[in-house]
Amino acid sequence: MEAVLDWVVLVMRTVGSPGVGLATALETVFPPVPSELVLPLAGYTASQGYYSLTAAIAWATAGSLLGALVLYWLGAAWGLERVCALADRIPLVHASDVRRAVAWFGRHGRTAVFVGRLVPGVRSLISIPAGIDRMPLLRFCVFTTAGSLVWNAALILAGYELGEQWHVVEGYVGPVSNVVYVLLAIVLVVVAARRLRHRLRT
Repeated sequence: MEAVLDWVVLVMRTVGSPGVGLATALETVFPPVPSELVLPLAGYTASQGYYSLTAAIAWATAGSLLGALVLYWLGAAWGLERVCALADRIPLVHASDVRRAVAWFGRHGRTAVFVGRLVPGVRSLISIPAGIDRMPLLRFCVFTTAGSLVWNAALILAGYELGEQWHVVEGYVGPVSNVVYVLLAIVLVVVAARRLRHRLRT
């Protein structure tokens, strides 16, 4: 973790604000370090004069959008049928589960994309069903940018104001991420238990 953070700091200080965008894009697609660490660190680096606060927020949001588009296109390339076929190979998961999830997304797509960008643990994943559902690209970009802007600005501003204590932000956001992960795990366990009960009855 420390080695990755050292690399992030090096990129931000060497490249400047575009380095914030690069780190955020990589964190979105391949999250080696959560955004609740990367973004406050970007704010702290801005407070040291390596780039402006506005530039940090702008580039972070651009990086978030770029990473989200990669996952969107991945979902679009896989397509519903391929994901359903993959689901059928997973124990206690059915293609019908995927179809219902995508149908739900089709009804609440804009809200799901905007709110999803504000929820740790869901921020990146929400782009995949958007791609599967072939949500209009412009609409996806608008709501992804809006949600990312709120999230990025909040965490970068926190790091900027906290200065050398920027890491405190993770102590507040981290538990929220853990709660989300626990809730997701509970949902998966409940779904698996229902599937298993159904199979035992038939």
